Amino acid sequence: MSEKTENLYGERLNRYVTAMQNEKPDRIPIRPFAAEFAAKYAGYTCQQVTHDVDLALAAVRKCAADFEWDATVGNMVFVWTGLIDAVGTKYYTIPGIDAPPDSAFQYVEPPDEETAFMRADEYEELIADPTAFLANVWMPRASKDIQPMGAPTSYRNNLAWLKGGMGMLTYFQKLAEQTARLRSESGTVSAIAGALKAPFDIIADKLRGYRGLCVDIFRQPEKVLAATEALMPHMMFNALAGADPEKKVPITVWLHRGCIPFLSPDVFERFYWPTLKQIIEELYARGHQVLFYAEGNWNPNLKYIAQLPAKSIIYHVDRGSIFEVHKQVSDKFCLSGGIPNSLLAFGTPDEVRAYCKKVIDGVARDGGYILDAGAIMQQDAKIENVKAMTDFTLEYGIY
Repeated sequence: MSEKTENLYGERLNRYVTAMQNEKPDRIPIRPFAAEFAAKYAGYTCQQVTHDVDLALAAVRKCAADFEWDATVGNMVFVWTGLIDAVGTKYYTIPGIDAPPDSAFQYVEPPDEETAFMRADEYEELIADPTAFLANVWMPRASKDIQPMGAPTSYRNNLAWLKGGMGMLTYFQKLAEQTARLRSESGTVSAIAGALKAPFDIIADKLRGYRGLCVDIFRQPEKVLAATEALMPHMMFNALAGADPEKKVPITVWLHRGCIPFLSPDVFERFYWPTLKQIIEELYARGHQVLFYAEGNWNPNLKYIAQLPAKSIIYHVDRGSIFEVHKQVSDKFCLSGGIPNSLLAFGTPDEVRAYCKKVIDGVARDGGYILDAGAIMQQDAKIENVKAMTDFTLEYGIY
């Protein structure tokens, strides 16, 4: 790495960390999460970057260098066909296989109780030992190759476990190499480290399904609560296992079912919030910030967010009003996002620049703001609009 690039990396990291501490850096940091957009910009299809992880990584590096972003994620096209095929995973549609080549991968939730990866009467088994439940019950249902306990084993069953483990190690080794290459080649900061999900979201997304869990909330609420508590230490371990040892880059929590209209305020307060709050508080007590990636509209839940310790999170705004978020919690937390993905997809560069100015003037004057789209940028974002968002902030976002 050249001295110039290393100095650039140091400047960007300092800018990013300063903003995340809700303070004022020299300029507003720019930190887009580019998924299929990176593929489009680099000249690849969604199918190519999903099938070939090296192309996905190369596309992100090209974006980081060409757009001069301060920070980004090494790869947001996180579904790699090689790993999905190795394990035999059934819950994704893959571009070029189950979907058109230029559509993004999609998660397919089980449509009914008969195909749910966890049945309504299996809470006690999950609560007793979540790891054993995932290995012995969930994996055979979520994979087309892995056999259930007690069934005759098979060559494909054994290879699914072996290849899946090898594929996972390969993938994360590539991500580590990507972090180093972003730093050495373009002086770009790897924006996050470690991953977290709310225990309630684990049950809703991957176990019972949203509809099944909604029924369980009313039919067996105590078991749902016990399950979220049983999953809590596992979520904590997962978050810390990949966390930044220097405690500068945040752990990200991807939030799904807690937003309006999925849960009523009463259900959110009783089932969703308590375990997530405890995890974030414990991570912050250990010196780690959390990027609170509030997918959807979380504005009605801001009174709960305000309960968290100051600077414990970076609050990312997707579809909520960033101006209302700023009014209610900016005294405690750095904000990020708030530039609508619909604007990047359907607007003009002039409209993008005007909206960026509105956001910067409205929420970023005193620091504590990181420029980003409201959600992960996919293939519908126009290149000229992402360029307008970036270039305007580089010029106008100087303090």
